[in-house]
Amino acid sequence: MKFFIDTADVAEIRELAATGLVDGVTTNPSLIAKSGRKILDVIAEICDIVPGPISAEVGATDFDTMLAEGRKLAALRPNVAVKVPLTFPGLKTCKVLADEGVRVNVTLCFSANQAILAAKAGAAFVSPFVGRLDDIGQDGMELIGDIVSIFDNYPAFTTEVLAASIRHPMHVTEAARLGAHVATVPPSVLRQMVQHPLTDKGLATFLADWQKTGQAIL
Repeated sequence: MKFFIDTADVAEIRELAATGLVDGVTTNPSLIAKSGRKILDVIAEICDIVPGPISAEVGATDFDTMLAEGRKLAALRPNVAVKVPLTFPGLKTCKVLADEGVRVNVTLCFSANQAILAAKAGAAFVSPFVGRLDDIGQDGMELIGDIVSIFDNYPAFTTEVLAASIRHPMHVTEAARLGAHVATVPPSVLRQMVQHPLTDKGLATFLADWQKTGQAIL
């Protein structure tokens, strides 16, 4: 499974990328707004830090403007993945950009039918929002399982399932178990994934025993 970091905080991305665990980054208009910076500057800087796909979302909703924005974003760096909403204009934009060799992330997916349309439009990624489905009483992970199963039936589909709106580490575990290709996680969730009380306890024991030896490696 690939891990994308869901943030536009460049300092956070730089720190986490140094671990070697980050395969890509996803951003959205809300995260860009939170950064307080211009989107073109932020995306270019992130692309220079992480060589994997960097999702940059269009701000328009009509086809002509989405296509123009998508082309401008894609021209920033070769590893930009243009992010479009799962609407008819978004799917049309996806098809054109994909035919031009641009990777597209179709976002705001909430049904298997929507995911099928994204795949047929040539999306490189489709982003089902599991947390938001959980928020309204549906099982977001059930959608991940449905999409993965459907895509497995059609080898011609090359679209990767990107589990989005991840709220906690168990979402990541379930997404991996169901076969999602990517999990895009907030930095806080990635940090939570490394934590376990038995790891802390074991490390404390080892350190105490090491100190008793009076040795030093360096």
